[in-house]
This record gives sequence, structure tokens and C-alpha cells, in this order.
Amino acid sequence: MTGILYGIGAGPGDPELLTVKAFRILSESKVIAFPKKRSGEKSYARQIIDAYIDPSEKDMLGLVFPMTKDPVILDREWNKAAEAVAEKLQAGHNVAFVTEGDPMLYSTFIHMKNVLLKKLPEVKTVVIPGISSVNGAAARLNLPLADGDEHVAIIPATDDREALKRAIEQHDCVIFLKVAKVASLISSVIRELGLEQNAHAVTKVTSSDEVIWTLDEFERAEPNYLTLMVVKKK
Repeated sequence: MTGILYGIGAGPGDPELLTVKAFRILSESKVIAFPKKRSGEKSYARQIIDAYIDPSEKDMLGLVFPMTKDPVILDREWNKAAEAVAEKLQAGHNVAFVTEGDPMLYSTFIHMKNVLLKKLPEVKTVVIPGISSVNGAAARLNLPLADGDEHVAIIPATDDREALKRAIEQHDCVIFLKVAKVASLISSVIRELGLEQNAHAVTKVTSSDEVIWTLDEFERAEPNYLTLMVVKKK
């Protein structure tokens, strides 16, 4: 019998934010799969769950998902990861694929599941939602993202200046994800709109490595990949 693929949301960084259900599935699953950027590198998702599992009792399956836009490399590595998971499932083992945040919000799990289902269309998938970095940032900033009729948007930051500007102009609150790659551009847009006091950046939110910056501090910092920016106009 083919095993079940679980998508486990590990939360934004604080291990105590893992849900009770996620903990149960991790405890019951033989295989724990987790994403990492390159071979030999520590996985952020695994780091979150380390307190709850004994690696010697599990089959720990680290899957490499490289940070590149090269379609040839991406296709090769995505298929390699899906094949590794498929092998475990076909052997009858349930696989708990752990991802930071929530599995259905800009998650590695989404892409891996889509590739896997082309190879094993009959496999059962079950998603265990997790607290996203967006929710974590709102809590740490003590900032309501939306109230009443306010509009909120969650948008991956890009190098399109006009798109960034429109997003802020058209919504009461915008959470820009992965802002490190366009840090100077997004700061410039925020200043152009006169919203310097309405913007905060957070990296590795709720984790022991969390840092919260004002816009001035953000412009002097070296933000990493897991950094988002919250801009709330009111």
C-alpha cells in the first residue's frame, strides 16, 4: 500500500508555535522530509522541529531545492526530490514533508507535491496548516494587519518599481515577502510615498535569530532571504 504524503507547516521559527496535530503526525511518521537550499546546508524547517524528533528513530530525508531560476537545474532537482519521496511512499511509508510557515502559502511543498503527483497520481496528500511568517510578524509587531473593511495584500517583492508602488497605493496594508533581493528599491518606494514611519522589516520572525528593523535600520542592515516588510498605512 502506498504511504500518505503529509505537508506539515512548522510555523515561522519558534518551535512552540508548532501545532499539536503537526507534532502528532511527525511522531507517527517514519520518514521526515525537509527542504534545504544546497547539500550539506542546515535546513531552517528542520531546525524548527529538531526539539520534537529523535533523528536516530526516523528516516531523515533532506531534499535540495536550489535557489536559482535556471529551468534546467530546477527541473532536474525538483524531479530528483520527487523521486526520493515517491520511493519512500511506494515502500509503504508515510512521509511528513516539513516546511516553515504554512504548506499552502508560497511553500516548497506546493511545487514538490505537483511534481510528485505526476509520478504518483494515486497518492493521498494531507495538509497540516501552520502559522505563517505573515501572522508571526503581525504578532511580534503588535500590529493588526486588517480590521473592518481594510484590504490586506501578501506580495512577493520584485524589481518592478511601479508594481511595488501600486500594491501600497491600492491596499491598506501590504506584506512584501523576500525583500532582501530588492531592499534598496522597496525602501525608495516607501520613502517616495512618505510612509517611512509605517514600515517595518522582520527577519526569521519568532525565532531565536529574529530581528525587527525600522526602515532606517533596514537600509543599514544586510537582510537575509527570510525577511519580510510590513507597510500599514493607517
